[in-house]
Amino acid sequence: MRHRLRREVPATVGLLADEQDFTAMRRYESFAFDDHTTYLRQAEALLRTLAAQQLHTTVALFDPDEFAEFCDEAGLDPDSAASRSRFTAELAGRGARLSYTGQPLRSLLPELIAMAVRQATWEYATMLLADIGQCADCGQDIGRAAFDSASRILMRVLEKAGAGTHHLVCSVSGPDEQLLAVLHADGPTAAPARLDAAEGAEFVTVLAAGLALEAAGGLVLRTTAEDAPDRLHGWRLDQGRLRPLTAGEVFSAYCTDAATGEPLSPEPGVEYCPGFPVTGDDPEGHC
Repeated sequence: MRHRLRREVPATVGLLADEQDFTAMRRYESFAFDDHTTYLRQAEALLRTLAAQQLHTTVALFDPDEFAEFCDEAGLDPDSAASRSRFTAELAGRGARLSYTGQPLRSLLPELIAMAVRQATWEYATMLLADIGQCADCGQDIGRAAFDSASRILMRVLEKAGAGTHHLVCSVSGPDEQLLAVLHADGPTAAPARLDAAEGAEFVTVLAAGLALEAAGGLVLRTTAEDAPDRLHGWRLDQGRLRPLTAGEVFSAYCTDAATGEPLSPEPGVEYCPGFPVTGDDPEGHC
């Protein structure tokens, strides 16, 4: 009966993904590992064991700095396996996490890290929007208005892009770091585009931060459709607006090495197209 009950209890494994984080944890005497490769091998064996017991297992990233802050706020001894276990349990409800389904760590870890980066970007962009405050003229919350505008822009871009699989990238120069958001959407011929809700929220938040801060940045759309070349469209962020690029500007952006400025060969089977007009203007006319 106890074994059956154990199968009803989910498990969470917090992983130290890179050598730097692993080294940071070695300062604690109760942390038993001294080699990152061995640690990952043992972690993967543990995950396989939990899966074999038919336990639902979640894998999360264990951040040593967040762990130290957590222990300080909770009055816990950080040099304790119990404290690490408690922090890991907290991760199950908030941090970036994935369900373990038997995939090898070499494929799981990059996906988990990418998810953590996306979450950190979304949190940072959300903070930027929240800190902007209200419009001095109309009293409207600028961050909220920018988010609504970015949502309308995204819907209009996808609507005009039409049928096909759409890959969008938005980059924004934030006050302290570059923000990057990626969105995938499937656009059928006679229905709204289908997209992941979380990806959509992250993308809109980053775009909204660019609009509200009037920051430099841009948006790129790549559409892949059956029996047709891929189409590339581009826009730049300019004073809180999304300005279409010309076909020549799109070509130049894609066919120039960002590091050296040297020209690159055009990608075969790709059409470099101008951006089309899109706005996020409020239909009610608010500023």
